[in-house]
Amino acid sequence: MTETPTPAERARTIATRGGKATLMPSAEGAGKVVPLTHHVHADGVASVLIAQSNPFVAAAWAAPRGELAAMLELADTAPVPLREPVRGLLWFTGWVRALSDDEARRAAMLVAEERPDPRLLDVGHGATMLQVIPASLVLADAEGTHSLSLEDFTAATPDPFCAYEADWLRHLELAHTDVVSMLGRHLPDELRGGHIRPLGLDRFGLRLRVEAADADHDVRLAFEQPVATTAELANELRRLVGCPFLAETRRQH
Repeated sequence: MTETPTPAERARTIATRGGKATLMPSAEGAGKVVPLTHHVHADGVASVLIAQSNPFVAAAWAAPRGELAAMLELADTAPVPLREPVRGLLWFTGWVRALSDDEARRAAMLVAEERPDPRLLDVGHGATMLQVIPASLVLADAEGTHSLSLEDFTAATPDPFCAYEADWLRHLELAHTDVVSMLGRHLPDELRGGHIRPLGLDRFGLRLRVEAADADHDVRLAFEQPVATTAELANELRRLVGCPFLAETRRQH
């Protein structure tokens, strides 16, 4: 069986990348909120920056103990333009906590240390910071749907290449179409006529999306062994492409 990152690792990777966030109150009739920016901390708590005039802020303050039941959705979107761009969804279900002005400023400084964003300067000046305290997490991606405990999520580590994956895949798509075509030799015969696109990268392998006339098909090309450095990654990618120089080097050893 092909080895893949665990559900908790995949969830932690999505949270680390950021992605598109949507805050959805549990109250019936309440509208969705797209934060100005957001950040998931190592303990699973998420800080979300939203406009101070948004009714959600007043609703949080009016809720008992200043906590409003809600769900935060993070969408993991492919870095290249695809027909179906969402690769996974991560849902944090719990409570949104209203923060005092001082708490909001402290929270903004903590976020700025890990994810600098000029919009954080608007805290107290038209924007405010809220916190999402998770009680449960659910991940849905190509591997299936998984319910995660907060303990599993916080104990997991994001993929070592998650910060670079987007730039690498975009570069592969735009500057190395020949390489993408050569990767097609690993596809099943019935998929080789489709449009091959780079979909994802992690320490266990490379994922391709084949956009065919009938549907989209995702294929994982596994590495011979998990990689942890860019040098190891480069060797595995050369092996997948079929680099003659790499094959000769292995014969010599």
